Amino acid sequence: MCGRFVTTFDPEMIQRLFDLSDAPEIPERYNVTPTQPIYAVRMGQDGVRESAYLQWGLIPSWAKDMSMGARMINARSETVAEKPSFKAAFKRRRCIVPITGFYEWQKVSGGKQPHFIRSVDGEPLALAAIWEVWTKGEEAYIESCALLTTDANETLAPVHHRMPVILDPDVWDIWLDPALEKPSDVLPLLGPCPDEQIEAYPVSRY
Repeated sequence: MCGRFVTTFDPEMIQRLFDLSDAPEIPERYNVTPTQPIYAVRMGQDGVRESAYLQWGLIPSWAKDMSMGARMINARSETVAEKPSFKAAFKRRRCIVPITGFYEWQKVSGGKQPHFIRSVDGEPLALAAIWEVWTKGEEAYIESCALLTTDANETLAPVHHRMPVILDPDVWDIWLDPALEKPSDVLPLLGPCPDEQIEAYPVSRY
């Protein structure tokens, strides 16, 4: 599960990291929530990586209205290739959502304790995501996305049993390549990240 995250990084660093033609506009945000626009990197029609701003919560192309997206913020990597809501996007429209870190809540006596999870080296986390286009005549054109999740690694397991899929730089080209349409081409990339890559610590409920 991933329902809140943080983006606080230098746009020029994102430009260099993802080999983009221009530095993207990414405002500092400390509590990004579902249904808000989020920054993503995807492959453009010219075969070059591009910036995109997608609504968080995937709206399937066949949905009658956009309200469905609020329930589609995450997609399980174990079933994403078969689920009707996600399989078309997983086949052809994959993207990466760079974040500084994300929040997860641990069940404790008296409620839930929020934790912040980030990389131990301070580098952005590159989350695997899929995107889709929803239209309604000439009234609406919305590009939306869902984050992929997997079983938690040993670092995060004490906090929560699921975690977002974090992609290493050496597999970004594979993940973003729209020519790789077979699930077997990309499903092996969707496991939990190494335990030592991330750290989790409690933060204020505020």
